[in-house]
Amino acid sequence: MSARTLMIQGTTSDAGKSTLVAGLCRVLVRRGIRVAPFKPQNMALNSAVTHDGGEIGRAQAVQAQACGLAPHTDMNPVLLKPNSDVGAQVIVHGRAIGNMDATAYHGYKQRARTAVIESHTRLASAYEAIIVEGAGSPAEINLRANDIANMGFAEAVDCPVILIADIDRGGIFAHLIGTLALLSESEQARVAGFVINRFRGDIALLQSGLDWLEERTGKPVLGVLPYLHGLHIEAEDALPRADKAATHPRNGKLRVIVPALPRISNHTDFDPLRLHPQVDFRFVGPDEEIPPADLIILPGSKSVRADLDWLHTHGWENAIHRHLRYGGKLIGLCGGFQMLGSAIHDPHGIESKPDSSRGLSLLDVETTLEREKQLRNVRGKLASDGAAVTGYEIHVGVTRGPALARPAMRLESHNDGAISNDNQILGTYVHGLFESRNACDTLLAWAGLEAAQSPDYHALREASINQLADAVESHLDIPGIIRLLDMKIIA
Repeated sequence: MSARTLMIQGTTSDAGKSTLVAGLCRVLVRRGIRVAPFKPQNMALNSAVTHDGGEIGRAQAVQAQACGLAPHTDMNPVLLKPNSDVGAQVIVHGRAIGNMDATAYHGYKQRARTAVIESHTRLASAYEAIIVEGAGSPAEINLRANDIANMGFAEAVDCPVILIADIDRGGIFAHLIGTLALLSESEQARVAGFVINRFRGDIALLQSGLDWLEERTGKPVLGVLPYLHGLHIEAEDALPRADKAATHPRNGKLRVIVPALPRISNHTDFDPLRLHPQVDFRFVGPDEEIPPADLIILPGSKSVRADLDWLHTHGWENAIHRHLRYGGKLIGLCGGFQMLGSAIHDPHGIESKPDSSRGLSLLDVETTLEREKQLRNVRGKLASDGAAVTGYEIHVGVTRGPALARPAMRLESHNDGAISNDNQILGTYVHGLFESRNACDTLLAWAGLEAAQSPDYHALREASINQLADAVESHLDIPGIIRLLDMKIIA
């Protein structure tokens, strides 16, 4: 039997689509329904490696966890990873097919649509229900032609749509009514109801507005989700709205800073540190003074040479050398590891025109960007003390040089990274490094934290999914939503 499909679309980006999909998936799993997440087209620099060896958006990997499933490339068949203001790397069924600007991708959309329908068909044959996440807003007029991300997909598979809006932003009734007004009649009819997200305060004060909305549109409000304090669901792309370090004093904690690179990728690497009670963590933006720190981490990058130039021009090179002179520690992750070497070569023009860039010359290595992207899940141990490590690799560079003789990790398939002779600098290609508790403890102790006691990040993420599902159960019309799936289930 083919799965029934329900789509969640939003009035804006970051309206809460990703979290609602995750919450609904967990609610359906609790009812014994075999459900899978799906996002036809995603634009994000936070990604994950699937068990079938491909690459999808990080949000879909979290949604897969909510379903109790291993991430699969069919859950996000088209992923766009921006590498400039006008272009992106296009990934189809988990594999990069090349870089395209907006005009070129518009011409490619028909082939992308085929990939989307193929993936949805495969999931529909394997599961009872599919909960789909839209992208951005369905009312983006300039993107409506050949749409595969929102109503274009919903019309193609003939599924109902729930429209979610974020009341914390303000203007929620204008968002909802304006979005409906910009849809065609058939698309308006496809919207089965509304969800209000991130509400704070007395619901009685909102009720008159909800009644007006239902009377005006003839569509039900399926629920009002409260603002969930302390909820941690990994971000699809944008940097966190606020860091706990910005509101909490240091109080003897380890100070960790990360430059907010223009094309920072997989910044979810740092979620275990942002949430760590013993760590004072900060992303440092382009207009901010670079503060003193115990540990600087250079993050991953989708445009490593351009972001390396950004470091040079924004004072980070001098700040890093000063930091090391005073005994501070430095980690380079993925693209950040490549920046630590003496040079980055791009002979094939992978990121821009063929050329080379001067590195920070802190590790005796050089990196060459190659056409084939490295995608793998990895397991192993830290070279320093044998602490267990699990994570994943996503990179196009191959790094070579004498510094690799002192690896940072001994993985099951290969040695990874490097540690400097003075033990102040560590480079690695392994994303998700800080999610391994013992390895996180070791690295924080290396950086100067006494008696490091890292939380169980995987348990924290699972608890957040359950917290979200509890809220969805309590505040949404679950029987009504299940009826939208046309399932004969006692809800």
